[in-house]
Amino acid sequence: MLLYINACCRTDSRTARLAKRLISRLNDSVSEVRTGELHFPVMDEAFLNRRDSAVAAQDFSDPLFALGKEFSAADTIVIAAPFWDLSFPASLKQYFEQINIPHVTFYYDDLGVPRGLCKAKKLYYVTTAGGPIFNAEYGYGYIRELAQSFYGIPDVRMIKAEGLDIIGADIEGILREAEDTIDRLDL
Repeated sequence: MLLYINACCRTDSRTARLAKRLISRLNDSVSEVRTGELHFPVMDEAFLNRRDSAVAAQDFSDPLFALGKEFSAADTIVIAAPFWDLSFPASLKQYFEQINIPHVTFYYDDLGVPRGLCKAKKLYYVTTAGGPIFNAEYGYGYIRELAQSFYGIPDVRMIKAEGLDIIGADIEGILREAEDTIDRLDL
């Protein structure tokens, strides 16, 4: 099962266009999570106490663990997230706050090192930017580090199209170039 995490807000999203091109190449059944449509609980003390009590009891039947269990069980993960404010939409950060669950997506070994529990071997991060992506570490780097260091997903790749809103940009040409990159990927 391919998990498609869609953090795009626009109906005609350029990021989603690229992600859908990639998904069609991956040729697997797809489960889509639209982060902008989720109603995330506030990460307050009451929420943390509820979650921590369930984790301590190893009882993951509460619906608050559903997203984490789905993420952990996916064979491949595709994230579509436009490049906003040097990163990605806040709903994607909220999503990761919900799935970062000990004994579901990762655990700490005896030395305190996080070890991944996720089935996926590949995660594709698809992004588009109106201008240049000056430093991908704030968006893609964050996702890559979580995937590799916490979730145990070894192969994390970024697919990007940038400079789309610069006056005079050949928007279709830039998008086609990114699509060509997708078409040449060794999946």
